[in-house]
Amino acid sequence: MFHSPPDIMFSAIPIIFFVIFFLVLGTIIFGIVKSIGQWRYNNSQPKLTVSAKVTSKRTHTSSSIQHNAGDMGMHHVESTSYYITFEVESGDRMEFRVDGREFGLIADNDLGKLCFQGTRFLSFVRYKSSPADGDSK
Repeated sequence: MFHSPPDIMFSAIPIIFFVIFFLVLGTIIFGIVKSIGQWRYNNSQPKLTVSAKVTSKRTHTSSSIQHNAGDMGMHHVESTSYYITFEVESGDRMEFRVDGREFGLIADNDLGKLCFQGTRFLSFVRYKSSPADGDSK
């Protein structure tokens, strides 16, 4: 009885599928482990409050198309991330991701007290007047 050699295309597809599957799974697991590590790092850091000046603000908008399995439709989804850069008295600059409400309340060149923990933004309280006047809050 004569057997034809297996078609290389049909034998390669399962291998390619599993390679892609494990690459995607590995990427997801790596992201989760990295997020947990960052969370643990921030929790181990002291909460610091320092005088700071807002030097810049920026946004990052990302978009994607999501498929709905129920109605077989698609819709466009956008999300915006907000970032503020602070300069502390030593001249060092730090950028923090903030929520939209904080982003709207803080303006460029604001002076105040920045509270943070590791890479986690906690709060920013503006001075009522110039800190040189001695009436800081």
